[in-house]
Amino acid sequence: MIENSTVSGASDAGIYVGQSEDIIVRNNRTQHNVAGIEIENSYRADVYANVSTRNTGGILIFDLPNLPKQGGHDIRVFDNDVVDNDTPNFAPKGNIVAIVPKGVGIMVMANRNVHVFGNRLSGNGTTHVLIAAYPNDYEDDEYMFVPRGVYVRGNTFGEGGGDPDGEVGKTISDITGVPVPDIVWDGVTRIPEWLSWVAAENRLYLDEEPGTTFANLKMLSQLLLPWTTSPALDIGNHAGSLPEPEPVSLPQDDHS
Repeated sequence: MIENSTVSGASDAGIYVGQSEDIIVRNNRTQHNVAGIEIENSYRADVYANVSTRNTGGILIFDLPNLPKQGGHDIRVFDNDVVDNDTPNFAPKGNIVAIVPKGVGIMVMANRNVHVFGNRLSGNGTTHVLIAAYPNDYEDDEYMFVPRGVYVRGNTFGEGGGDPDGEVGKTISDITGVPVPDIVWDGVTRIPEWLSWVAAENRLYLDEEPGTTFANLKMLSQLLLPWTTSPALDIGNHAGSLPEPEPVSLPQDDHS
């Protein structure tokens, strides 16, 4: 459990949890870090009631190759204020968070069964929610580089997407225009979509208020190479839901 902390100035993650199980990160404030909060290669995490502001990226849910613990899953990110993340990326070259463009609110990369709900997002210049495949080459036969089973619902979106940053931001905005939509999915699947059938538990589901903007970039590979310049913009194509993971329960959190 990480709670009631204020963290600033980290060139990686202000609050980081990696290769762990049964995690609660709550009631913290992260600011002026590259990543405000990062959950990496972990199982069962609740990230809630935090304020993540003035970072490069607000909250990152990642799964990376070549680590002893892989297959991160069952993550809930809810009731957070993820606002005005506008710090230029100052991570050392080669650090995985160096790929994060300035102005990302919540980013989900190559993780499974991730639920993002009830958050308040505004002032994030690249996009509020980015769902993406792992973008680099790797040599790990056990690694799955695409996100699976992501459910984004009931969030509140303010202005954003007006200042897309860096190579990733330019790639997105070249396809979507500016402002970049509230929710962006790179659209990468394990094999090209037209040849695959994606199981229901692995799909992306969106349930947001009318007026929420969305783009599926329909990328051809994890290298972010578009096979079309016409993104899919209909959020209704992703209607549906996933069963929510059980809340994380820790012995030190027993208030009975």
